[in-house]
Amino acid sequence: MSGETRDVVEELLGRMVKGDHDRTAELFAEPVDWQLNWPAEGHPAVPWIRPRSGRAEVADHFRSLEAHHVPELNGTSVTRILVDGADAVVFGEIVQTVRENGAAYTSPFALHLTVEDGLVTRYHIYEDSLTVARALSA
Repeated sequence: MSGETRDVVEELLGRMVKGDHDRTAELFAEPVDWQLNWPAEGHPAVPWIRPRSGRAEVADHFRSLEAHHVPELNGTSVTRILVDGADAVVFGEIVQTVRENGAAYTSPFALHLTVEDGLVTRYHIYEDSLTVARALSA
């Protein structure tokens, strides 16, 4: 199981890097347990932060994220992937530049994924939401 989990996680990260949002979404189960560590009401400056449950919504999340940033300046990196059975935790650093105002920001992140039957059933990301909101509100 751990090998399958690692393979799916690495494929997911690869598709995310390529910006192939529909192919990225194909790796998610329907429904998916989706959670971002933001207040339930989200933040008006950060429109991609909202509940998601299906592949179309997952693809929309990544499209919206890309639309609000300068992809050529994305320096996000993964520093470690830990796998335990069906669960994986990805650690790294988000490095983005806001398209609208040019504000650059950096945030550590941890992404908890669960893989079942070759699909991502859980996507919980923990990041410095205050730093992201401030950059998009600048």
